[in-house]
Amino acid sequence: MKYFTTAALLICAIAPAFAQTASVERTQDGNLIMESIPDIPESVATRTAQYQNTRLAAFRDWAPGGGVLISTRFAETSQIHFVDAPMGMRRQLTFHSEPISTIAVRPGRNQFVFQKDIGGNEQYQFFLYDLDTGTETLLTNPEIRNDDVVISPDGSLMAWAVPLGDTGNYGIAIVNPDDALTRRVIHEGEGAWWPTDISADNSMAIIRKYTSISQGQLALLNLTTGATSTINPSDDVIAYGQASFSPDGEEVYYRSNEGSEFFNLVRYQIASGEKTVLTGDITWDVASFDLSPDGARAVIGINAGGLTEIRLIDTGTGATLSTPEVPTGVISGLAFDGAGENIGFTIDGAASPDNAWSWNVETGALTQWTNGEVGGLDPTTFRDAELVSFESFDGLEVPAFVFRPEGDGPHPVLVVIHGGPESQYRPRFSSNIQFWLNELGIAVIAPNVRGSSGYGTTYVGLDNGYNRENSVRDIGALLDWIETEPSLDQNRVMVYGGSYGGYMVLGSLVHYDDRLVGGIDVVGISNFVTFLENTEGYRRDLRRPEYGDERDPEMRAFLESISPANHADEISSPLFIIQGLNDPRVPASEADQMLAAVRANGSDAWYLLATDEGHGFRKKSNRDFQSQAIALFLERYLVGGAASQ
Repeated sequence: MKYFTTAALLICAIAPAFAQTASVERTQDGNLIMESIPDIPESVATRTAQYQNTRLAAFRDWAPGGGVLISTRFAETSQIHFVDAPMGMRRQLTFHSEPISTIAVRPGRNQFVFQKDIGGNEQYQFFLYDLDTGTETLLTNPEIRNDDVVISPDGSLMAWAVPLGDTGNYGIAIVNPDDALTRRVIHEGEGAWWPTDISADNSMAIIRKYTSISQGQLALLNLTTGATSTINPSDDVIAYGQASFSPDGEEVYYRSNEGSEFFNLVRYQIASGEKTVLTGDITWDVASFDLSPDGARAVIGINAGGLTEIRLIDTGTGATLSTPEVPTGVISGLAFDGAGENIGFTIDGAASPDNAWSWNVETGALTQWTNGEVGGLDPTTFRDAELVSFESFDGLEVPAFVFRPEGDGPHPVLVVIHGGPESQYRPRFSSNIQFWLNELGIAVIAPNVRGSSGYGTTYVGLDNGYNRENSVRDIGALLDWIETEPSLDQNRVMVYGGSYGGYMVLGSLVHYDDRLVGGIDVVGISNFVTFLENTEGYRRDLRRPEYGDERDPEMRAFLESISPANHADEISSPLFIIQGLNDPRVPASEADQMLAAVRANGSDAWYLLATDEGHGFRKKSNRDFQSQAIALFLERYLVGGAASQ
């Protein structure tokens, strides 16, 4: 079988490097600092190169005057490109060393606003790009973080969120994009507030408060006086998502879980306070929506167990008008064009890279605008995910996506744990996963442990506070399930995760060290107390409802008791720690203290730090080295790990 041949060749190529005496000396190569990582064999670099050169193309918005704006990468980072016709030539517009994270087209102008930071520090700035001249103008204060931009329907006003010092509070800033000197903070909120829309007459904005994934608030902000009034006043704990004005400004459409386990699309009459649930027949989250220019229809994206379904509905009755037969995948970026005839979006499938698509709601025609490149690989070899579930320690059914390599096995297993924790693994394309499957013969399992979003309000709250380690116990139940699968090798299982998923890796090693052959921790939390004390101030209050308040002595003692850095003596399995120096979310000190703890325990530890990255690697050269080093780690400790019984 193919993978045995390839894996055997890789093992032979790697063996000489591993035969060298391991050293904990810290070395630096450009922006990468490392410990104990062997030299990358040429054979590994060559074979991974094709997978690393897959190229995704994501729909960002309809371009003024026709065509679409997409993001894709042709150098180190993803930039904005223009495509004038389906499958047409792309024209690169932005040329920055840092990736472009968000764009918003300015109505009535041949312009768009884009967002970027420096080195992953998340001190985002907004720039106005002029498509006629190619010029860029800074619109925001470079001394502070700027986020969540919205632009008025006539293009004359832009609003966004700014942190108010290190308080955890946010303000709302506005500017006329034609004159950066008109920039001012119009509202100073208590808590984390962000704008979501501006009315057609520029008199009001909708602002959203985020307290936790389970609690929030919506309000109307008077853009002249700065006064606010609550939308849908209630004493109930309600979570809110995206919100938009109707074209006449008399109604607000928003996503909410009020009275439901799942997020619905709700229509709210501003004058009367009357509200109508438009999607009560759907037993999954309405994850996104966009209103047609006339407000008569809405397109909704439904997160159905991790995959996306699209519906066009009547905003008056909630009735489904049509449903396109789109390729299976995760769909994002739903946006009507100016005429209300076409809806653009990105389709990201587990076995096919992101591409920009559109759906003509009048004719039903689907159009593919881009064709993501796959580095010369045969896309028919890409493997899709299978949805399964397993029973946890308390009878809870936990969903998971399983990627199985070719052959009967038993295959080594890599358990990939998402971050968040209030996130969800959804089967998107990953060149790394396809490499692990096709070249290393590794099965990949991505569980959505308790605390994951997408499965209802109750499920997402099951790991809060003192229940934190119950999510780790879900991994123990997954290990039990693996033992029942003949195609999977229970003696060769490794865990991999980033951010909160990094904590899950470390926690799993603490509790199940004897059942695992190693772990890969990417920007992970190693001690909840030091994490909460050192994460950026504008995020701290947002994390306390989830993890607990470290200022409370009882909770502090609990958080210390479950923090992996305090239990490093229970970890003997090899560990690979990967971190960005500029990470404002999980500071590099979390990686450093875990590295020191496992080193003191005598465990085999690899370490990789990028000085020009933040919460994860975004630059191609850094990502390439990371992928190659992970391949080496997997080869040594997973593929070549404990012998199958």
